Amino acid sequence: MAFKGGSRDNKIYAVIAIFIVVLIVLTVLWFLIASPLTEAYIENNILGDAWNEDIRERDGGSQLGGLEKWASFTYRNNDNKFPAYVTVTSYKLIFMMNEDQLKDQTIETIRQASEEGIVIDENSKITGERALNNGHTTMYIIYDGNDTSDEMIKIIGETWNCGISGTSIICIGFAQLTNNSETNSAHWAKIIRDKTETFGVGDFQGDDGLIFNVKCH
Repeated sequence: MAFKGGSRDNKIYAVIAIFIVVLIVLTVLWFLIASPLTEAYIENNILGDAWNEDIRERDGGSQLGGLEKWASFTYRNNDNKFPAYVTVTSYKLIFMMNEDQLKDQTIETIRQASEEGIVIDENSKITGERALNNGHTTMYIIYDGNDTSDEMIKIIGETWNCGISGTSIICIGFAQLTNNSETNSAHWAKIIRDKTETFGVGDFQGDDGLIFNVKCH
């Protein structure tokens, strides 16, 4: 003889299971929405007197009802003759970007510079990895190029995932190296240098590099 109550009990268990799953999903979504974005930035003591944040270009926002957030800070030097800047952008997404996505997003961000008249030499691309002062291993991409006045420029895109803050970081560094017959690589060196000889010695080796000291957690 079959027990008629078994089918009813199964339905009750199914309803309870669905309720628990929905509750878990809603809890995770609430956590993602309520969880603040840890904004990566460069500290003032690293910027020194020659660099400042450009407040006018501070930007940020959210999408998917607050589930995904981003924030961006731009730092510029005070040299009108050889302008340079670094942009640090933090992304907090539902799922952190993987290595390929980080690379693609970084390259796409660099290529957006072409919309501002920057001509990038695709054949000059250099890629590699290095360790930052914050302990993260990054991927970097460097291009040569020219600006609207046909002066030489260099651009670096550097990216990593910060598991501690749950964010993905993309840094873009730009520096003009020539002005008519003059050459100045000091600002470019300040953007990229680190403790090791990743990019060379002399001005390119030191513990006060801008991207090298990005604080993300």
